[in-house]
Formats: sequence, C-alpha cells, structure tokens
Amino acid sequence: MEELTNKPGEVTQASQPGFMRIGLNKLEAYHEELGDLEDTLFDIEKVGGPEAAKKAQKLVKQLRAFEPNITMIGQIKAGKTSLVNAMAGRPNLLPADVNPWTSVITSLHLNTPMAAGAPRASFQFFDQNEWDHLVENGGRIGELSSRAGADEEMSKVREQIGQMYEKTRDRLGRKFEMLLGQRHNYAELDDDLMQRYVCMGDDFDEISQAEQQGRFADITKSADLYMDASFLPMPLCIRDTPGVNDTFMMREQITIKALRDSRICVVVLSAHQALSSMDMGLIRLISNVKSREVVIFVNRVDELSDPANQIDEIRASIIQTLADNNGPKNCEVLFGSAYWANMALGGDLSEIVDDSASALFSYAESVIGDDATDMDPFEMVWQLSGLPHLYNAISERIAEGSGAERLQSIRKSAQNHVGGLRASSSLVSMRLEGGKVKTMDETTLTAHLDAIDAKHIQKLNDGLNEVFTKFSRRIDQSNKRFLDRAVETLIQHLETNGENEIWQYSPDGLRILLRTGYQVMKKDFTAMCNATFGDAATDLTDLYGHAFSVDVDNFTVAPPDAPTVPAPVSLGQTIALDLQTSWWKGWWQRRKGYRAFASNFYELIEAETAPIVDDLKHRQLDDIRQTALGEMADFLAEQRGILTDIAEKSQIGLDDLEGLFGITAQQEREELFDIIFEDLAIGDESYDFETTKISGGAAA
Repeated sequence: MEELTNKPGEVTQASQPGFMRIGLNKLEAYHEELGDLEDTLFDIEKVGGPEAAKKAQKLVKQLRAFEPNITMIGQIKAGKTSLVNAMAGRPNLLPADVNPWTSVITSLHLNTPMAAGAPRASFQFFDQNEWDHLVENGGRIGELSSRAGADEEMSKVREQIGQMYEKTRDRLGRKFEMLLGQRHNYAELDDDLMQRYVCMGDDFDEISQAEQQGRFADITKSADLYMDASFLPMPLCIRDTPGVNDTFMMREQITIKALRDSRICVVVLSAHQALSSMDMGLIRLISNVKSREVVIFVNRVDELSDPANQIDEIRASIIQTLADNNGPKNCEVLFGSAYWANMALGGDLSEIVDDSASALFSYAESVIGDDATDMDPFEMVWQLSGLPHLYNAISERIAEGSGAERLQSIRKSAQNHVGGLRASSSLVSMRLEGGKVKTMDETTLTAHLDAIDAKHIQKLNDGLNEVFTKFSRRIDQSNKRFLDRAVETLIQHLETNGENEIWQYSPDGLRILLRTGYQVMKKDFTAMCNATFGDAATDLTDLYGHAFSVDVDNFTVAPPDAPTVPAPVSLGQTIALDLQTSWWKGWWQRRKGYRAFASNFYELIEAETAPIVDDLKHRQLDDIRQTALGEMADFLAEQRGILTDIAEKSQIGLDDLEGLFGITAQQEREELFDIIFEDLAIGDESYDFETTKISGGAAA
C-alpha cells in the first residue's frame, strides 16, 4: 500500500471507510473457503514429505494467484471511469476527461500479490503494426469505407487521422517511432503518470514543449496499476475500457479483447439515455456473453429529477430494448450514482450540487424511509449510490462461477495427490509390518505411463479435430447461406421497388446462426473432454492396481473438469450492415444494374464477415485447443509424479523406512491422510467420502 506523503502529485492511500465492505458478504464467505482449502494444503505439506510439500505449495500458489477479472464497458460520458474509481475506493485515481483519441484499457489490480521490486504501474504502447493499421488504413472504419468505395467518408477519416498523427509527432518528436511497442514500468504510482499515459487534453498551446513530449496517451494501449484495497477480502482486477463509440472503432477491438479475458462484464449506461440507438454496439457485444455474467449498471441517477419514480420506467425500457434487439435475457439491472459514491468517499457531503442533493433526499425517503435519519450520512449515501448492490452482484458471480471452478479444480488435484499419498502410505505400512510387497519395476512403470500419455493426448487431439471440423463446416455453411439469402432478398427488392429505393438488411441473422453453431461446438467440446479425461483417469486407476500390491478396488483417480469455453465476443464486432451512414447511400447510388448490385454486395459483406468467421475458426479454436491439451498434460504429469513417488518408496530399505517413519508415526500419518482426504471432499457434492474410503488401511 502506498504510504501517505506530502510529495506533490503522489497518489495516496488513506484508510478506506468501513462502509465499503457493505455488499461483500458473499466474497468474504468465498475467501474463507479459499483460506480453509489453503489450510488443508498446508496440512498436506506438513504430513506428506518433501515431494508432497512441493505439490501442496504449487496448489497454494494457484489459490493465491486467483484474481477474478471484471470488465467495465459502456459509452463515453456514461461515467464509467468515475464508477471504477469509486469501486477501487480512490475517487480521483483515473482521469475521466480523456480525449477523443485515447484508447487505453486500464486494469486496476487490487490486492494482487506482488514480488519484491515488481512495478506498481506498467504502460504498454501500441506496436508499429497496430499504429500503421490505424494511420494507413483508417482502422476498422477506414476498411469499411474503402470497401464500400465511400471516398467522402474515407477523406474525413484520413483528415482526422492526419490531425492526430501530427499532434502526436509534435509532442513526441524523434522519440515517436522508438516508443512504439515499448513498455514503461514504474515503482510507484502517482497522478503525473496518469496524466501522461492515460489522460490528455486537446489544447497544448499553453504547455511547454517538454511537457508536450511527456504526453503518451495517443500511443498508450494498456495500463496496469497495482494497489492495495483494504476493504476487499481478496485480489480483484477491474478493467476500465474506453467507450466503444470512437471514430475509428479501435476501442471496439480493444473492448472485445478485454471481454475475452474476463468472465464478468459490467455494462455502464447513463440514466439519461439508457440503451439509446447509440448503444446497439454494446448490445451486440454483451449478446455473446452469458446472461448470468452480465450486470447492467445504470449510472447518473443523481441527475434525474425524481429517481424513485423514474427508475422503474428506465428498467422496463432497458429490458424491452434488450428483448427487441436479441440482447441477453434476464441479466441483472442495477441503478446508482458514481458521483454520490465518490462524494461519500471524499468525506465532504456539503460539496454535492443542489440538484443532485435534492434527488438524493427524495430517493432516500423512498428507498430507506424514516430509517434514513438514524443512519450515518456517509454510509447512507454509499448505500444509495448502488455500489453495495453492484459489489454484491459481482461477489455472487465470482463465488458461483470462476471462483467455484477454481476451488473445484484445486480440490480435485489435491484429492488425487492425497489419494496417492495414502496408497504410498499403505505400501510403507505393509513393508514395515513384514508383508510381501510386489511393485512394478521402474522401467515397466515408465513404459505404461508413456503409453497412457501418448494414447490420451492423441485421443484428445482426435476428439478436438472432430469437434472443430464439424464446427468449422457448420459456420462456413451458415455464412454462405446468409450471404446467398441476403443477395436473393436484395434482388427481390430491386425487382419490386427498382434501384431508387435504398434497401436495408440486418446482419443479426448471421450472428444468431454463428452463435448457435458455437453453442453446439461448446456442448460437443465439453462432452468430449469429460469423456477423454474420464478415460485417462480410468486407465491411471487401473495402473495403480497393476503396479502395486495394495487394495485399490474402491480407489479412483478423479479426472479434471473440461475447460471453460470463452464467450465468442468477436461476434459483436461491427460490420458494414450495422452502419446506416451516408457511405451506404453512396454505395447504393454508384451501382448500375441488378447484377452489379448483387455481385458487389456479396463481395462487400463477404469481406466483412470473413474476419469474424476466421477469428472463430482459428484464434478462438486454437486457444480452446491449447487450454484442453494443457489441462490433459498437467493431469498426466501430476499422476506420473504420484506413481513414481510410490514406486520409489517401494525401493527404500526397511531400515531407512523405519528411520523415516517408524511404525507408530506411520499409523499417525495414515490417520491424518484420512482426515485430510475427508476435508478435501467437503463442499464437493459429487464426492461421497464414505463410499470411496478404502477399508483396511489400503490406498485411496
């Protein structure tokens, strides 16, 4: 945590008020589960010996590294950055007055474990290829205009880019090209850094040349800021994305990237124009995320004249707009005010402007009633700001989603490890008690393990190929059917209305077809992975029985769960038919003859849909493949380590065994393993300890 200081411009961390913990009950309860599991892993480390300690430490590290990501998206001027500041308990942290060019995605890493000497602030610049794409092609909007032959639109884009380019070169001078692709790291975070890398005004006439050259916001792609947040029980990453309605659609691409890396999406709208026609791009983006993982926060209720009575009307309008435009169903809609939240954090409510104060009082009377007079005023304002409800919604989604998956994964891995330790312990007991122990020799065991590895990695690859080939074929067919149907509809329009009436066509049908195909692929992938992982676990269970002369009839190796398939957020990318702008009218007027309309239209839209289809078939599927293969490889490596350790124990001399354990100590170890094994099963409803526990001290 940064210490309070009198240095000018330095970001400080004062003690955060206790009311910030309101709404975090579920996250605190989840953190207690993490702590309980960590304690159990420490027990394994103490009882299991050096090799067990290494595995336990690795699992503890995975627990502590868990940092749920929340991506904030919204339109410019919805108050999204002010809301992020309030969520972090730092009212003035991120500047809200970014200029029209700025496309920085800012990640606030709260309570993230930090290595000694690690930077507190890190800024990544666009690389040369990304910058060239913007400057030479005009970004996404330039691509659209160029394909449509919209010379007037393209001329405007080039003019705007030229202005930005010249201002950037004037500020950065000869440093400009050298800076592209670089990363700047800082040991401390202060206001000056935020001004230089994230915020930038447009008027530089009154700023010295030296100060101008310190302004990097034009070329800054991402900012990672690390800070403590005493009110949060665990690490959390909040990503503030640029608004999606920028001139060149660069921000849309950045937002899509951020959504890929997060499981929870908070859509920030303004109460004055919640889901206006400008927000269709937002609806397209969130339509491809699970409804349960989307939270809509309607900000700026402080600017409503009568929030208590207007909120229900706004909520109904949002729900209807989502339904009319194929948006996510049943996603949670919350209302609040980042302005009120930051005023409560600032500690001086007298600064609230008169109109906002009037809205606050009337809202308090409606929501809290007579109890408002008995509440601490700062806590009351914090409650009315909606931040506790937002954090409660986020906490639920972490605890029930990615958090539950992380706990389940580590529990399964620990169960397998303790199961191996119990098998090893049973073998040691038999030898100490004079029993005959037959074990597979190391060479044969290694050969069996190699065969299992090769068999199941190949089987997983074959399964992935089958699932992905089926998916690729399906979306290619869907894309072609959409294009054929669109052209057919265009010809019918021309035959009926002639060439003077402009025709419109929505690409939503294509998105629905591709999304449906993706959902089918996801279902097939999950079933295939579960079956393949299960088969590998069965073969490994059988190997325990063949390799060691201990009773393993009721022992089974638990397979890992199929990896989570990320949402196909690239489906939300804007394509030509989403834009009802002047270039479309120009495109229409430049066509001559029905055949020209049909062929030119097919080529235009095919060029637009091809990148989306290609992203689904290649980048998305490649990521899913690597995740699945990595999960299988980690599982097989884990089991190899356990079996090898048991084999090594079988070769240790009796004198050494007695020196390591002793008969009495060995009995105590087995009892402790039983207790630990039972602890790991708590919270796993699919696991019944009583039916899987092995009798007679044999392996489990």
